[in-house]
Amino acid sequence: MSSVYPDPDQPEPVDHFDRLPDSVLLLVFNKIGDVKALGRCCVVSRRFHSLVPQVENVVVRVDCVISDDDCSSSSSSSDKSRALVGPFSNLFRLVFGGIVKPLQALGQFLGPKRSVLNETLNSLSSSSLFVAPGVGDDGEMDHGGVTHHSPTQVLRNFNEIRFLRIELPSGELGIDDGVLLKWRADFGSTLDNCVIVGAASVINNGISPEFGFGNGDDNGSIPETFYTNGGLKLRVVWTISSLIAASARHYLLQPIIADHKTLDSLVLTDADGQGVLCMNRDQLEELRVKPLSASSASKRTLVPALNMRLWYAPYLELPDGVVLKGATLVAIRPSEQSASKNEVSDSSWLSNAFEEPYGTAAKMLVKRRTYCLEMNS
Repeated sequence: MSSVYPDPDQPEPVDHFDRLPDSVLLLVFNKIGDVKALGRCCVVSRRFHSLVPQVENVVVRVDCVISDDDCSSSSSSSDKSRALVGPFSNLFRLVFGGIVKPLQALGQFLGPKRSVLNETLNSLSSSSLFVAPGVGDDGEMDHGGVTHHSPTQVLRNFNEIRFLRIELPSGELGIDDGVLLKWRADFGSTLDNCVIVGAASVINNGISPEFGFGNGDDNGSIPETFYTNGGLKLRVVWTISSLIAASARHYLLQPIIADHKTLDSLVLTDADGQGVLCMNRDQLEELRVKPLSASSASKRTLVPALNMRLWYAPYLELPDGVVLKGATLVAIRPSEQSASKNEVSDSSWLSNAFEEPYGTAAKMLVKRRTYCLEMNS
């Protein structure tokens, strides 16, 4: 039996990563951002394991949303089909799950395993996690070998997050095919403002003959049929639905905001681009120091009495040829905000709320006649 020894005359191979300073590696990790990829980096070496928790820019893409219906149901194939059901039956039980552990060693990075089950069962607000049956010996919830962690748990070992983005797999609001509905909401301890843009249908191939030409010379007035054919009722439903979705998301962010005092920006969106909830540093700090008014029964933040401004166009032709039928813009602010500031008349915050071409649509709609509405909390 022979043994192989390294040739003492040959220099040892150089690991070029060892020559890079920590600051450069952190730049790379911040460009990566995605929490799953960072988890894989974390198990590469002890050095990477020590650097990953210092990342400032983190993106959490949630693979699936699991309802608490699955907690009390048997572990059958039909259980999984109920994990993503109707928008309102699931909305108040919205939870985060499906962040897959790529390697078993990643569990060390995600935190103590045996505490996960107790945290989940004892406090929804602290873990924001419900899963279906299937609990391993180590106390982690499991579906067919896939371990589910809430963003609260996954982010707990990041120490210096400044910019956090969480992306749900889809928006909460079920809408018919062809209908446009997008919202953006800014929150502090409660709603600061919300902007909604919607349309009954979107035509991408120019103007249909039934539309006539252009946007029409209607002086920005809403036609009488808007009130009689259910048009106004539909817009009210859109508005309430968007506010409920936004306030439910805000409610579930509390433990993350409490755990991460370094946050400068937090965005909770969805892969469909249906809704975006944003919080800047001042708003995050406001939530930490000011008590949150919340409905524990519905698991959402209560919003105050609201003033709303609505703009409507039967047909709105955008510069790129897209036509919005029944185009609607709704700007929402708490009633207590001073009307003398005339903030709604400044269209910049409305048009900047959405990506193109819907930012342009908002800019065009706000030039039309304004209609005022009020809504209590």
